[in-house]
Amino acid sequence: MPDELRAVGSEPDYRFSLANERTMLAYLRTALALIAAGVALLQVFDHPLDTAAGAVLVGAGVAVAANSYRRWRRVEEALRRDEPLPFSRVPAAAAVVLVAVAAAVLIGRLWQP
Repeated sequence: MPDELRAVGSEPDYRFSLANERTMLAYLRTALALIAAGVALLQVFDHPLDTAAGAVLVGAGVAVAANSYRRWRRVEEALRRDEPLPFSRVPAAAAVVLVAVAAAVLIGRLWQP
């Protein structure tokens, strides 16, 4: 943990810090799955819709991975200050991206000549 974060507030119950770390790791697993799915679409299919969907999934995976540390740090600071935990829009955004990509690929497959 960075030294400047240790100086914030007081040491929280270690169980909360460990839960926060597990959440960050879950975000990273989700990011890895999004990137893997995107790369699979890019490598296996050559339809323009699949290429776009693959690029969107890879981009979403990068965004989730980049946000994971930021979220971990914000939650850790809130725990140390005994403040309410910050709200995150990442789960909703990831769900919207997945539904949109799945719908686009499915519609593209059904209406393909």
